Amino acid sequence: MTGLDDRLPELSAPEAATRIPIARIRDRLDALTGKKDYPAAARLLAYWRDEARIMKDVRGEFFVLNEMMGVFRKSNDREKALESAEGVLRLVSHPEISGSIGAGTAYVNAGTVYKYSGDPMNALECFRKARTVYEQSLEQNDERLGGLYNNMALALMDLGHLQDAISLFESALRIMRKQPFGGREEAITLLNMADVYAQEKGPEAAEGVINDCLRAAERLLLDPSLPRDEYHAFVCEKCAPVFSYYGWFKTASELESTAALIRRNDNSLG
Repeated sequence: MTGLDDRLPELSAPEAATRIPIARIRDRLDALTGKKDYPAAARLLAYWRDEARIMKDVRGEFFVLNEMMGVFRKSNDREKALESAEGVLRLVSHPEISGSIGAGTAYVNAGTVYKYSGDPMNALECFRKARTVYEQSLEQNDERLGGLYNNMALALMDLGHLQDAISLFESALRIMRKQPFGGREEAITLLNMADVYAQEKGPEAAEGVINDCLRAAERLLLDPSLPRDEYHAFVCEKCAPVFSYYGWFKTASELESTAALIRRNDNSLG
């Protein structure tokens, strides 16, 4: 989910011997979540969380708790997702972690859990902390910044700060347009902007700008140069209901069909 350990300090061989095997855990976790076997993924992570605590491996526990947030959110276990977020936030100030890009990503993950749980105030606080870390540590066109701006804007929407949300969506678009195959993230942002314009002006008054957003998102999602992979299927499934909501039923149906075809092809290869 996160790659949090990638930017944490390197370990010497004796230190690594006292740590849980993060790379091996991630490989097994990816296999389980790829099959959407979230109960097995949760059991795997619970085992290694306990091992990390026994070994006093803060880095390892931090990694596991971050992965738990994603697994429990995807399996709609709100209580355990929140427990994992609170655990991560207790560890994020540890000297091995504080100020790292991994810490910024942990704030993003925790903010996403709070947003999913209907707590935009705590979500926004986490996103602001992530922004401090990311803007100090990442290049200005790094895609992680674009993702953060998108998530932060959604929290601002929930709180009624619509102009601030639009500004952040526009910042996200500028970054996503510079990414390889960034059209999918750009499309998601455009659909979010359609929602914020509808909230700001009302669906009828904002019909013109909403349709502009939908038309641009449609062109990006149906671009034949995009890889037809599992992530594309996920994005199509995520975006189709938005097109349906605004009456773009043909586009919604095409996206659903694209996702279904990708899933069938993946299953036949498996």
